[in-house]
Amino acid sequence: MTKNPILYGMTGIYLAFFRIVVSLMMLTHGWPKLLRLFSGEQIEFGDPIGIGSVASLILAVFAEVLCSVLIIIGFKTRLATIPLIITMLVVVFVVHLNDDLREKESAVLYLLSFGLIYFFGAGRYALDNRMK
Repeated sequence: MTKNPILYGMTGIYLAFFRIVVSLMMLTHGWPKLLRLFSGEQIEFGDPIGIGSVASLILAVFAEVLCSVLIIIGFKTRLATIPLIITMLVVVFVVHLNDDLREKESAVLYLLSFGLIYFFGAGRYALDNRMK
């Protein structure tokens, strides 16, 4: 079976588009958390794994902002997906465990998306490839 050169050549563009769009969408969740962290107000955030609300917020900001930016530029992409996958696992299986699918739908989609990015990598158009 021969590879379609047009489709094969487009794979890098598809992967770049997918990782950038998914990560930009995740930034819309992380940016307000980052602003809340530096607002100086009393921090009210869930503590789903028992490490404290401030620590939980810091970990969520780390994953949703910093790791998303790393994925967008394609730097250490597979490594950067791990905190996001863990965050989405916590959201799906701890925070929204007893909720119906409608409540955890976006977290499930993010979990699957970052899982795909982990397994397929950043693609041809990523900073990781420029540094090799």
